[in-house]
Amino acid sequence: MKNTLLLILLISPSLFFGQAAPPDHDPRIYDIIDEVSVERIETDIRKLANFGTRHTLSDTLSTTRGIGAARRWIKNQFDQISSECGDCLEVKYHSGIVEEGESRRIPVRTKIVNVLAIKRGSKYPNRYIIMSGDIDSRISDPLNATDDSPGANDNASGMAGVIEAARVLSKYDFPSSILFVGLSGEEQGLFGGKFLAADAKKEGWNIVGVLNNDMIGNIKGVDGIIDNRSFRIFSEPNPPNRNERDQIWDRVYGGEVDGPSRQLARYVHKMTSLYMPMMKPKMVYRLDRFGRGGHHRPFNDEGFPGIRIMETHENYDMQHQDIRVEEGKEYGDVIEGVNFDYAGKLTAVNAINLAGIAWAPPQPDYVSIGGIVRPSTRLKWDLVEDENIAGYRVYWRDTTMPQWEHSRFVTDTDVTLEGVVIDNFLFGVATVGKNGNESVVTYPKTLIPRR
Repeated sequence: MKNTLLLILLISPSLFFGQAAPPDHDPRIYDIIDEVSVERIETDIRKLANFGTRHTLSDTLSTTRGIGAARRWIKNQFDQISSECGDCLEVKYHSGIVEEGESRRIPVRTKIVNVLAIKRGSKYPNRYIIMSGDIDSRISDPLNATDDSPGANDNASGMAGVIEAARVLSKYDFPSSILFVGLSGEEQGLFGGKFLAADAKKEGWNIVGVLNNDMIGNIKGVDGIIDNRSFRIFSEPNPPNRNERDQIWDRVYGGEVDGPSRQLARYVHKMTSLYMPMMKPKMVYRLDRFGRGGHHRPFNDEGFPGIRIMETHENYDMQHQDIRVEEGKEYGDVIEGVNFDYAGKLTAVNAINLAGIAWAPPQPDYVSIGGIVRPSTRLKWDLVEDENIAGYRVYWRDTTMPQWEHSRFVTDTDVTLEGVVIDNFLFGVATVGKNGNESVVTYPKTLIPRR
């Protein structure tokens, strides 16, 4: 009898301790990848480019040209998606006013209008993961609101990706909310994002992260490289509004590259590598391109995690350019510069990360760490109250490595890693759901007192 009991314990300890290790994969994620339609994305990019111009100051009354027609069409697409899923999306406009003189790129009082579609979470309705794309476009003169500015790649590609992700994910239910949003006024100063981020903070939204998609359709760079597999993930190291205590913690205990936006970037890298190994995510340790900006920044400014997902090799001849030919070289952001298959791949990257986070339990609020002058490291955090939790995963990596190298699945909330010296590694903890989906990692922010 003793031998039989020992054999059962060795084979299946979960039978006795009531904890089963979660699955390594969620098969629904593969279904989401397969459901992304390149054909629908191409149709949407062409439609957006055919509005002629989507400049922030362009016509708002025409039914066929200008940003007004474009945003009404986007809302109509969200409305159709919602109708097909039994009104599962909350579709609405969101707006703010830029006063005259507030921006040199907006010389007159202008209403900035965003388009929102919310797939409301069943358990955590105020917990959001957001996918954004920009509605507006521009050419060489940032004030030229009348000439053709198709903005096929910048950023009809990202906006089409948002619409397609909404189509695919509307078929599923999630504990947390997913927000699909088209933001306006990006080329004039990130105004759409500023207004939405400020209102989200005022209303107390719990934003887990923002996946900003800005140019996801070009595979031929100005450097001559053609690449339809890799993409960049831009993320800032830490929020700009850290208090003095956080800055001291980063300096004394480490964590200067482990802020919430950087953890979100690592999450996207991990999920892509796991479910779409043909794609090669490239983390860039920078808020955005050198000296440039994107619509995740206003959310970062309000303290929310946010990253930019985009192509690896940009073609500057096809960005912010008048449509023309000079000395045999073509300029302009036209439809011929978009690779629809690549835009489909990056849309799938977004969709699986939205789903993975929305299906996962919330991450631990705070993680404490201890192990000074000891041969082991101790991590402790509060229990996350969710019946769908299988346990937690403790991560650690060498201090110079960009990705987590080691992990251990645990069911306790007070764990000691024997033989892992705190001086040599960086650490974090994620919550793991019974379906195998994990939360974004939480980096330690308090010290466990020495006993």
